[in-house]
Amino acid sequence: MAGEPATTSETTSAAGIAKRHEVLLPAHMPTDFSISLDAYRRGGTDLFLAGDFGGEPRQSMQGFEPTYVDIVDYIVRITHRIWEEKDIGYIYDTYSHDCRVWDDVGLQYGRDKIVADTVHTNNAFPDIRLVADEVIWAGDDRVGFHTSHRTMILGTNTGYSRFGVPTGKSVRLFCIANCVSRHNEIFLEHVLYDTGAMLVQLGLDPVECAREAAAARREGPIAPNFMASEPRRMKGQAKPPVRTVPLPSDDIDGFVRAAFHTVWNRRNLSVLDRIYDPSIVCEGATGRVYEGVGQIRSFILSMLAMFPNIAITVDDLYWMGNSRDGFLVSARWGATGSHRGHGPYGAPTGREVNLWGITQWQIQDNRVHREWTIFNEFGVLMQILRP
Repeated sequence: MAGEPATTSETTSAAGIAKRHEVLLPAHMPTDFSISLDAYRRGGTDLFLAGDFGGEPRQSMQGFEPTYVDIVDYIVRITHRIWEEKDIGYIYDTYSHDCRVWDDVGLQYGRDKIVADTVHTNNAFPDIRLVADEVIWAGDDRVGFHTSHRTMILGTNTGYSRFGVPTGKSVRLFCIANCVSRHNEIFLEHVLYDTGAMLVQLGLDPVECAREAAAARREGPIAPNFMASEPRRMKGQAKPPVRTVPLPSDDIDGFVRAAFHTVWNRRNLSVLDRIYDPSIVCEGATGRVYEGVGQIRSFILSMLAMFPNIAITVDDLYWMGNSRDGFLVSARWGATGSHRGHGPYGAPTGREVNLWGITQWQIQDNRVHREWTIFNEFGVLMQILRP
């Protein structure tokens, strides 16, 4: 990516967060899938939700409630308890009082705000279900557990929400929540919901909803450089550097960072044929599904056309797996660009826009076979359409 990858302790905006976890090193990445969502599911649904493994921990969970045997168990069961069992107050036990949560539009601070937002969503969708689709993790109970939790959200809008009166319509969308936890508490979270897909399924116009939200939110979404330096493609009149994209089996960290940089900052879209398997399927924001390299290339071209000076950087990266069994990767990234080109977001406004997102890759045989990418598209519309 543009610039050297930033380390957690160097770039955190709050000193208290920096003290709670240390920089993730390659040694902190699990080298197999023995502790994974697939392994966790093998006992069936009842075991999956009850977490009844005979009380024997499968990894060190010092500081966590003894009922949790590993970090996947912790993430899955606290989510189920809070959202589906409606024990919303369990947030007080599993989030720190000063937790920072970045969502589609900016920073939300403190667990009281998290409780209020959870009540709001449960009121809007009383039958809401959050089904774990994947949990990518790294770290340990000393440096902090990092988890990238992809969830399918299902529910029926029978209550009032910030978007208006109940519609009675059902929704199905996905979100990705990247959390850092220690001592049974999540103290840092970056969560992105597919808000656009939800609005479309509710029969609402995402553009008009974004316009209204931008008018009501005077300060607008905050900048995304909360964990890393401002994205930059080049200095002065220099050109973006050329970076060799190694094979994932040789250097998974270098593969991801070089791939993002080469495609988005160097504008070399020919490398997509080496990054992706020809049968790649990518689930993206606002319910979009891309099949094949050509469709992904078209999406990237549309973004580059709308934001000709876009610059992107990977802010956080971790993975599971090995060269034989493949890898599961979570990359959280941020970008800036000016809305100077035509595209799905309407006529150019010239406004500078901050984008942030999370990408998960499933890698087999040195190619990406599945991708899930979600970014703050609703927040981007708010920035473009603000009064």
